[in-house]
Amino acid sequence: MTVYLPDGKALDLPEGATAKDVARALGPAWEREAVGAIVDGELYDLLKPLPEGAKVRLLTEKDPEYQLLFRHTLAHVLAQAVKEFFAEKGYDPESVKLGVGPVVEKGFYYDIDAPEPISDEDLPAIEEKMRAIIAKDLPLRRFVLPREVALSRYQGKDPYKTELILDLPEEEEISFYQQGDEAYGFTDLCRGPHVPSTGRIPPHFKLTHVAGAYWRGDEKRPMLQRVYGVAFRTAEELKEYLWQLEEAKKRDHRRLGRELELFLIDPMVGKGLVLWLPKGNVIREELMAFMREEQIRRGYQLVTTPHIGSLELYRTSGHYPYYAESQFPPISFKERGEEEEYLLKPMNCPHHIRIYAFKKRSYRELPLRLAEFGTVYRYEKAGELLGLTRVRGFTQDDAHLFCTPEQVKEEFLGVLDLVLKVLSTLGLKDYRARIGTRDPKSDKYVGDEAKWSLAERQIEEAALEAGLHYTVEEGDAAFYGPKLDFVVKDALGREWQLGTIQVDYNLPERFGLTYVGPDGAEHRPVMIHRAPFGSLERFIGILIEHFAGDFPLWLAPVQVVVVPVSEKQEDYAKEVVFKLKEAGLRAEADLRPERMQARIRDAEVQKVPYVLVVGDREKAEGTVSVRRRHRGNLGSMPLAAFLEAALKEYKERLLEPTL
Repeated sequence: MTVYLPDGKALDLPEGATAKDVARALGPAWEREAVGAIVDGELYDLLKPLPEGAKVRLLTEKDPEYQLLFRHTLAHVLAQAVKEFFAEKGYDPESVKLGVGPVVEKGFYYDIDAPEPISDEDLPAIEEKMRAIIAKDLPLRRFVLPREVALSRYQGKDPYKTELILDLPEEEEISFYQQGDEAYGFTDLCRGPHVPSTGRIPPHFKLTHVAGAYWRGDEKRPMLQRVYGVAFRTAEELKEYLWQLEEAKKRDHRRLGRELELFLIDPMVGKGLVLWLPKGNVIREELMAFMREEQIRRGYQLVTTPHIGSLELYRTSGHYPYYAESQFPPISFKERGEEEEYLLKPMNCPHHIRIYAFKKRSYRELPLRLAEFGTVYRYEKAGELLGLTRVRGFTQDDAHLFCTPEQVKEEFLGVLDLVLKVLSTLGLKDYRARIGTRDPKSDKYVGDEAKWSLAERQIEEAALEAGLHYTVEEGDAAFYGPKLDFVVKDALGREWQLGTIQVDYNLPERFGLTYVGPDGAEHRPVMIHRAPFGSLERFIGILIEHFAGDFPLWLAPVQVVVVPVSEKQEDYAKEVVFKLKEAGLRAEADLRPERMQARIRDAEVQKVPYVLVVGDREKAEGTVSVRRRHRGNLGSMPLAAFLEAALKEYKERLLEPTL
């Protein structure tokens, strides 16, 4: 057989040759350094046979793809170590059943059905066994078995591997990887790719935690234990990641939500349904006020729509049955003798479409910008719910712009400007743009191909004109139109998809929307869907973690706490609080019979931006002694001077204090 090197040179090899044979043919240095290969654009290990005529580029430990190889092998090492761990406890190793063990961002995991629960306390012992396996430098071997022989290895012993084999297409080869030999080793059903031996795995890895995971993501199937690990090429990368992990625990919005009394998810109310506590509701209302001001200034009109809608509305839009699995079941009144069926609102757009359609529209009315803080409901699986970031009921800062085809670009640029204003106001300056286009091979999209191409071109032109750097993700579009998403990095460098803008030629077509043009004829408008925050719940969850609960003054639930030195200044403290509130600040007096330092410390723990301490001198002079969180004591000043500075910080939504 013949393969081709990156420089185009042909290399003749025996039939069935692997990348290892390519490395050997290129000399001792390549044979020693090679860990894998890119074959016709696909990642291969050194063990998988090459196709005839393949273009082959060998990889070393310096290539970024090396991480994918050793992380995958670490998943197998983890499975072997878990079997050894339970064997030491007196269990038959075969009693440990294995699901799947893929590579994920930063590491790997394995889904395991063990004879007894694996706890986080077990992880150091399992990790120690993994390091011993790596130290043995066990060589990996790849082999292929006929379907019947492969099944015979697992039938009656491991239901998960049996199911995986049965689900493989008849034409697909069934491959296995064995590390070590029959006397000491481990074999797993696997497509690969892997490093050539366990000794090629760098030691910079750590098992992080154990979580429950339904087999194949189906909550009706058995719950397995998912053991997670992270792995890097260097000790510095691992150290940095573990620091981020610890910092993320401190910033976890679920923990801070309880400690700062921001929100509650009560099982009696329902999974994934958020109760906003008074302090959390302040953040929500401040964000909504900010967005409302910006929208009114930019010519939006505010509307309100119901929490449910006729099932026929969503059939027409295509959301039902297209999103049926992620929606709550229809609400039927047939048992009451009525034919009506309703749906908890999964999207706001069909409601806004009907507002547009309630009267005849002229081109002079366009663009028409309708905005709403609309609450929608999606059925997320219980195992996928996560604090505020994955819920079943959430409010979107939703708007739909109805415009002529000629207005699309200008309106899109206007929405881009709004999204960027939101991000800059909140200090979210590290972001990237991602354009989601249609996958031409998929049948999940509705509408005319020419209009899809036009919408995709209009988004790209607007992004270029705005100077955005963007990537294109084929297949990431909504079913009715392409979109532009903003992927934002938080204070820990984690990426979150936030604002989204979509161009839609199809829903106006499905609903028969029209406007009368200057020629007197009826024309079809274009819709732009946009939500700069996206879900308020998710957005606030991300903000809690980004700011570690330490919000800028304009978002802080309590902006000022007044602490009298003793009972003698309580009347003055109340007077100060009255003036602060009268001016529009959120202020409280801490009059508890605690030591002054303890009350100041409690305000710090609650992440209150300003603490005003008042004693006899402050009372006599009409001043306050100002403490700013993270900046300490700023000294005494007239109350009027503090008010002026604090109000500027608040009203201008500044991220940094003015004092």
